[in-house]
Amino acid sequence: MSTSASLPAPASPAGPKNVRWVLLGVMLALLLSMLDNMVVGTAMPTIVGDLGGLEHISWVVTAYTLVTAVTTPIWGKLGDLVGRKPTYLAAIAVFIVGSALCGAAQSMTELIAFRAVQGIGAGGIGAGAFALIGALVPPRERGKYQGMSAAVMAIGTIGGPLLGGFVTGHFDWRWAFYINLPLGLAALVWLWLNLHVPAQHIKAKIDWAGIVLLTASITAIVLAATWAGTTYAWGSWQILALAAAAVLGLLAFIAVEKRVAEPLLPLSVFTNHRNYPLAMVMILAAGVVMFGAGLYLPLFQQTVQGASATNSGLLMLPMMIPVVIVSTIAGKVMSATGKYKVFPVLGTLFLTAGVGLLATMGTGTSHLLTSLYMVLVGIGLGFTLQMSGTIAQNSVSLRDMGAAMSSVNLFRTLGGSLGVAVFGSLFTRAVQPTLPTGAENDPGALRHLPVGAKATYLDAVTTGTGHIFLTAAILCALAFIAALLVVEIPLKKAGPPAPTTDTAKNTAAAAAN
Repeated sequence: MSTSASLPAPASPAGPKNVRWVLLGVMLALLLSMLDNMVVGTAMPTIVGDLGGLEHISWVVTAYTLVTAVTTPIWGKLGDLVGRKPTYLAAIAVFIVGSALCGAAQSMTELIAFRAVQGIGAGGIGAGAFALIGALVPPRERGKYQGMSAAVMAIGTIGGPLLGGFVTGHFDWRWAFYINLPLGLAALVWLWLNLHVPAQHIKAKIDWAGIVLLTASITAIVLAATWAGTTYAWGSWQILALAAAAVLGLLAFIAVEKRVAEPLLPLSVFTNHRNYPLAMVMILAAGVVMFGAGLYLPLFQQTVQGASATNSGLLMLPMMIPVVIVSTIAGKVMSATGKYKVFPVLGTLFLTAGVGLLATMGTGTSHLLTSLYMVLVGIGLGFTLQMSGTIAQNSVSLRDMGAAMSSVNLFRTLGGSLGVAVFGSLFTRAVQPTLPTGAENDPGALRHLPVGAKATYLDAVTTGTGHIFLTAAILCALAFIAALLVVEIPLKKAGPPAPTTDTAKNTAAAAAN
C-alpha cells in the first residue's frame, strides 16, 4: 500500500478572510513566469539585432521551456518534502536572478544560458502555485478562486505581446527582463510576510535515479518536438533516436518509481483513482489549444486578415475574456453545489466545436466570424482549464499534492510544446512550397509578392492553419470522451486536522520504510 494514502492532510492554514490576499502574491509570481515567454517573443527581433546569433534564436525559447519542464516535478517533490513556502520563495528568487542575468547578457550564448536559469525558477513557480492553492483552499471552496488563476492566464497570453511591444518600442529590450525584478521582489516580500503553511521536514532519501531518468526522458521529448520537421526530418535517425530514448527512459523511470520509498512522482496518483489520468488528458488538450491558438491565430489574423501586430493581440480578447468569465461562474457554481462533472464535459464539447470551426476558416472569413469561433474556444477553455486542475487536486491526498500538481503543470507544458511542434510541421509543410526564395530570412519580401503569388501564399497559410485546428479538434474530441468518463466524487469542504508532532515522526518513519 502507498504510504501517502494513509497520511493525514493538514488543514488549510489560511482563513477565508486572508487567503485571497495570500493568493494574490502567488498569482503575481505565476503571472511573471507566464508573461515572460510572451514578452520575450515580441522582443526577439530587437534582441537578435543587438546580440546577433539568428541561427540560435529558437534556443532562447527552447532553453526556457526545456528546463521548465524538466524541473517542474523536481520542485513539486521538494515542496512535498521540505515545505511549500520555502520552495516557492526559492523558485521566485531563482527566477529573479535569471531575469537580472538575462537583462545583462552580452551575447546570444549568454542569453540562452541565463534563460535556462530563468526556466529553473519558472518550473518551481508553476509547480508551487497550484500546489499552494491545494494546500490553502479546501476542494469545495477552490471554485471561488478560479477566476484569479484564469485571469492570470488571460493576462499572460494577451498582455505579454502588448507589454513586449511597448517595452521594446519605448525602452531598451533589456527591460523585457528587468521588469521582472521589482514585480518579483514584491511577490517575494508579500509571500514572505503573508504566506503561512504548516512546515514539513520529512526525512527521506531523494530519488536521484528518478530525477535523472525523468530529466533525460523529458529532454528527449522536448528536443524531438523542437527539432522534428525543422532541423531534422520526422523520420530521420536523430528524431527516431530521441523518440527511442524517451520511451526507454520513461519505462526505466516507471520501474524505479515502483521500488523507491519516496518516489519523485508517486505512480499511485495515476492508479488510485481514474479521475487523475482523465484530468491529465483534458489538461493536455487544453494546453495544446491554448498554446496553438495563441501562436497561430495571431499569425492568421496578421497574414490573411491584415491585422497589425498590436491589433492581433487585442483580437485575442474574444477568446480570453470568456475564459475569465466562464471560469469564475463555473467556480462559484461548483462551490455552491459541489457538482463539477458537467463543466469539463461542456468545456471539451465547446472546445471541439470552436476549434473545429476555426479549421473551416478561409481567406474570405471575416474578423467577426473568427471572433465568434474564438468565443466558443474561450468558453471551452474556461470550463476545462481550471476545472480539470480541481479534479486532479481532488483525486490525491495533500501529502502528494506537490508532485501531483507539478504533473498537471508538466502535462500542460508538454502539451503546449508538443502541440506547437506538430503544428509547426503541419504549417511548414503547407506553406514552404509557396515561399519565394529568400523569404524565410526576409519576411518583408512577402509584402511585395505579385498578386497571383500572394494569393497562392495566403491560400497555403489558410490550408496550414486549417490542418492545425483540425488536428486540435480531434484531440479535443478525445478529451470530451475522457470528460464523460470522469466519476464525480464529493468535494471536501475542509481539510482534516493538522498533523501533530507524533504524526510527523510517523510520516518520516513511513517514508523511510
